[in-house]
Amino acid sequence: MPLYKSITVNSQTTVKIWKIEEDYDELLSPLDLKPQSLKRVESMKSELHQRGFLSVRHLLRAFGYSDQDLFYDDYGKPHLKDGNHISITHSFTFSGVIISENEVGIDIEKQREKIGVIAKKFVDYEFNYLDKTSKDYVRNLTVIWGIKESLYKLFATPGMLFREHFLVIPFMLQDGETVAWIDYKDKKYRYNTAFLEFDGFTCAYVVPNE
Repeated sequence: MPLYKSITVNSQTTVKIWKIEEDYDELLSPLDLKPQSLKRVESMKSELHQRGFLSVRHLLRAFGYSDQDLFYDDYGKPHLKDGNHISITHSFTFSGVIISENEVGIDIEKQREKIGVIAKKFVDYEFNYLDKTSKDYVRNLTVIWGIKESLYKLFATPGMLFREHFLVIPFMLQDGETVAWIDYKDKKYRYNTAFLEFDGFTCAYVVPNE
């Protein structure tokens, strides 16, 4: 089973990443899915999305959970029945899950040149330190997107905008960590963030500032 990486963030928080190498049937056969989950995966038109969905259920098993332990609220945010917090992501051939006693968020993104075309949609403050001529521009943008997507998943609040309400403090790629802020409706929230790169992908995750 290709559990690609397991990261102990702190005593309450763990990240697990799956490299999706199996086909649909291989992923499905060992799983005990709820009827609504089976219906959902069967309705997906893309096998890539189906495999991503199923690989997340394998990550749940790696944590000691099952599909029956997972449910979603009206905003589409995932929850665990035991009260622990969870965030989920999948992108092409990788999926990831972070579970913690605290609110958390995670995102995996493929590093692609086209992110530069949409940068103005999610970057504002960060342009102050980004160098568009740098060979690492796409990698840096992907980190910023991943952090902001993780924050959005954590907060799950309609009306939040990546460009206006999320700030990522300057960082160095080799450091693998930085700080991010949510500035929303006259309130400010500080989060510790971390990121890692592998096989042309970037994974970012956020946890509350202790």
